[in-house]
Amino acid sequence: MAIGMSELKKGLKIEVDGVPYKITEYQHVKPGKGAAFVRCKIKSFLNGKVIEKTFHAGDKCEVPNLQQKQMQFLYDDGELLQFMDTTSYEQEGLTYEQVGEAFDWIIDGMNVDMMYYNGKAITVEPPMVVELKIVETPPNFKGDSQGGRKPATLESGAVVQIPFHILEGDIIKVDTRTGEYLEKVK
Repeated sequence: MAIGMSELKKGLKIEVDGVPYKITEYQHVKPGKGAAFVRCKIKSFLNGKVIEKTFHAGDKCEVPNLQQKQMQFLYDDGELLQFMDTTSYEQEGLTYEQVGEAFDWIIDGMNVDMMYYNGKAITVEPPMVVELKIVETPPNFKGDSQGGRKPATLESGAVVQIPFHILEGDIIKVDTRTGEYLEKVK
């Protein structure tokens, strides 16, 4: 099935020249002269590289042959990150490059969606919102009641900005798409 210029949007998965991509930025441009076009930044699922691509009115791109499967992160063996299919108990290993930024949000035992392209595992996507424990953050000082922020290192290794009243050992919810603190878990 072909996708036309008018159907493009952020987050859509497309195939360009036999490579699966995800649209990360999208801008519809309507110049004073000439026809409208769409300028996109697209990220490759195969190598993680981001390129800029322009689509014009007649351009078409394909829907990639992608499948998703729920997998559980087991451990990092030093070379590959090991994941297990929770129904068949088969293991699949991915490199750090294949996992990319998702590695910042993954901890042992967490379920993720593994992406397959033409039957081959290519990357994983963590849940949109994860609950992680704060392992390191500066202490609070008297007077830190204004709406400021401080850095906090999470158990996964990611660093996020949190409000002053949150302490080391607290569990927080984080949006994995933006890396933003959402709320403290009660």
